[in-house]
Amino acid sequence: MVRQSAWAKVRRDQDVITGADAGDMRAPVLRGVAAAAVVAGLVSGCTGSPSPQPTHPAQSAQTAQNLAGLRDVRPCPGNAGFSCGSLSVRLDPFGSVPGRLSLRVAVSDVASAPRGVLLFLTGGPGEPGVPFVPRLEDRLGPALRGYRLVMFDQRGTGAGALDCPALQRQMGASDLTVPAPVAVRSCAAAIGSDRRFYATADTVADIEALRAALGVARLTVDGVSYGSYVAERFALAHPGEVSRLVLDSVVPSWNVDPLQLVNMRQSAAVLRDVCAAQRCGFDPASDLATVVRRYHDGPALLDMLVALSVGDPSFPGVPAALHAAAAGHPDALTTLMARVRTADAATAGELSQGLHASALCADMPMPWGGPDTPLADRPAALARAVDRLTPAQVWPFDRATAAGNGFIQTCLNWPPSPAPSPEAVRAELPRIPVLLLAGGHDLSTPLAGARAQAALAPDGRLFVVPAAGHSVQNRAAGDPAQAELARFLG
Repeated sequence: MVRQSAWAKVRRDQDVITGADAGDMRAPVLRGVAAAAVVAGLVSGCTGSPSPQPTHPAQSAQTAQNLAGLRDVRPCPGNAGFSCGSLSVRLDPFGSVPGRLSLRVAVSDVASAPRGVLLFLTGGPGEPGVPFVPRLEDRLGPALRGYRLVMFDQRGTGAGALDCPALQRQMGASDLTVPAPVAVRSCAAAIGSDRRFYATADTVADIEALRAALGVARLTVDGVSYGSYVAERFALAHPGEVSRLVLDSVVPSWNVDPLQLVNMRQSAAVLRDVCAAQRCGFDPASDLATVVRRYHDGPALLDMLVALSVGDPSFPGVPAALHAAAAGHPDALTTLMARVRTADAATAGELSQGLHASALCADMPMPWGGPDTPLADRPAALARAVDRLTPAQVWPFDRATAAGNGFIQTCLNWPPSPAPSPEAVRAELPRIPVLLLAGGHDLSTPLAGARAQAALAPDGRLFVVPAAGHSVQNRAAGDPAQAELARFLG
């Protein structure tokens, strides 16, 4: 998640550094990703301190009926036209450990929804859903006609965020920032043994409980980044309860590669595409390889490039900064990296790094195996996997980047927990309409993942926006993905 005000400052500062025309800069977009995604422009909503009540239309009879399974239903503070309530779910959906969680839910008060309920899933993992209702309603308005929009704060997010202050300060909204091992271990200790109940399988169970509470037979599910992974897992677990899927910035149903091999290789193609559009006259991929080799900062550079593919996929100033650094003048690149890190700051309520680690380290297939692998066995297994990599598999980065990125280093130090049940599988999606959306400049969830998932969607269609980055449907007016989404949902 990239906050809009911070990214605006990064763009202004880059105008000074590079002489770029601010009119050419794209607006920041929903992040998610990847970790992770990740979402830009957190807006006030049903979480946080109550705000004054706006004029609010009366609930329709149908809306009231659809909210019968929720608790404490009332108008959403700051979200006219939506009702908010809470969904009570079991802490342990697949076992007998006692305890319950209360998840915040927002439901639109439309008088009629002939096309049914559209559940929109945000990313991270770690982002809430309810605070983004105004942004989604504004950006996707025409596509939502005939639907009742529902968003909810997935377990461990929003008001119920798993809060790990040290890890949060270090990672912000990033998937790939490398945290200190002590911050990872202290986060896991603070959450305690309950961290095993924050895997994707548990969130899938929550969605089924939400569907039942809303009293609807089937859902249309739209997921961005990690939300696309949750949507796929829900469709595979409950094929009869899904009418259609939108998968934006696709995390395949078998999850992403924690070594980030595709992401590293794709950075070369994206930077060359950017440079061709700018007529730079040099090869930014070769410059990147030189910089990684000279300064040994591959994980930080990959983190920056992924963040920019979310916040501003035109990569302002990046080719010139890499070219200067490759020639022995790294100051502009160092300044840019620092500003991107500042822009990527986020509170636990915006993107919970406690939930991020709990879910990713439970779900992701790691070089050492599953989440139950003892800590002592992990480094040797990681070293063996990295030693097998060829230079071509990691170029323009290096093996140290594969071994040292934030995904790997977080989960390397995350204490063992039982493997979630059920686990992710590479399987064909149900025979329902599926729209897959991808940005050609997305380095958080590269296009290759969307293509691989599209091959397992019998009734799927892949729509690519070549110069877009992460979360293609949530951009400014005129976004071609929004028109494609409206056609698909209509």
